Amino acid sequence: MHIVHLITRLLRAGSEENTLETIRWQISAGHQVTLIHGSDPDPYWNEHLPHGLHRIILPELVHPVDGYRDLRAITWLREIYQTLMPDVIHTHQSKAGLVGRLAADVVPEALVVHGIHILPFEGVNPVRRAIYLAAERLAAQRTDAFISVSQAVSKTYLEAGLARPGQMFCVRSGMDLDRFRHAQPPVDWRDLSGAKASGEKPLLVLMMAAFEKRKRHVAFLRAFADVAARLPATRILLAGQGPEEARVRAEVVRLGLQEHVVFCGHRPDAEALFALADVSVLTSAREGLPRVVVQSIAAGCPVLAQDIPGLDEIIVNERNGLILPADDQRAVAMRLANVLNDASLRTSLASGARETDVSAWELSRLGAGIERCYRAALGRQASVLQAEVA
Repeated sequence: MHIVHLITRLLRAGSEENTLETIRWQISAGHQVTLIHGSDPDPYWNEHLPHGLHRIILPELVHPVDGYRDLRAITWLREIYQTLMPDVIHTHQSKAGLVGRLAADVVPEALVVHGIHILPFEGVNPVRRAIYLAAERLAAQRTDAFISVSQAVSKTYLEAGLARPGQMFCVRSGMDLDRFRHAQPPVDWRDLSGAKASGEKPLLVLMMAAFEKRKRHVAFLRAFADVAARLPATRILLAGQGPEEARVRAEVVRLGLQEHVVFCGHRPDAEALFALADVSVLTSAREGLPRVVVQSIAAGCPVLAQDIPGLDEIIVNERNGLILPADDQRAVAMRLANVLNDASLRTSLASGARETDVSAWELSRLGAGIERCYRAALGRQASVLQAEVA
């Protein structure tokens, strides 16, 4: 098959990693694969894209809403589709999912699949929610199948009327989990933790998250500032990059948390940071099912996360982590303080994390799972066509 994947931004984040691992498997399985994405990709991918991938950069494909450029993107995509004549068009992320499916009318024979890595209409104000839902309903008219990263995401799409049961599939994000199961702390752990040459490691909290508004770094740090006095030796490691980093750095200074917060940048050894940390924290307003939660638990690092759909598919509350109220940052900070002050609770949660079965997220299951979804959707498409002819 000739498969076209379309993604808005090629950053070093979960949806991109998931998509490129899918592509890697598809090429190894003998498929022809083309990746279309917007401009300014992370330079990392220039040297790390799957061998044999055909890549097209479409500058008109941008993340913010831009009426003129969005229409231009649809026009260009129609021309590209007509040239490539793909068997499958697989879109990812909200903007690429919308323009990519709206352009697909020029290749009516192609199977059109949308990958749901995040719920764009959750955790936003009512106006934005209504806009997202309207756009998704429009694009759904030219969608044959949806592949989500969790059962909860599938259920949410179905309940919103964006998909029909026969169209919805779930394939969990695939990761090399052995990296995390057998991880060791990084060689620079003393620099990161601030430990003295002969001293013990202080308590460490890891937030592995891109600096984006939806990750809510600032709100979490403001809540943490209220309990910082109770945790004088605790350090928070912020690992990631993104457009909000300058704002977060300024807030750390304003709150006087310079001795508590360490900016790690993007680290290729994410597994080592999880092995080093005593607990990880995630305060996102919306996600699919965060890869970092699975990775943290695989590494034996318990997670404190604010409630989003799908978390209970990996976090067993009070056993391998804590699921906390979605919009109460103070509750996160207070429970974090409780966990850090209770060594027996930390030991229990870490043990529960190590004992958690994370095999559903094994990398080996990803590509084959996507392939089965394509085949099932193509079979359904053929059955519908036969019924219409009859």
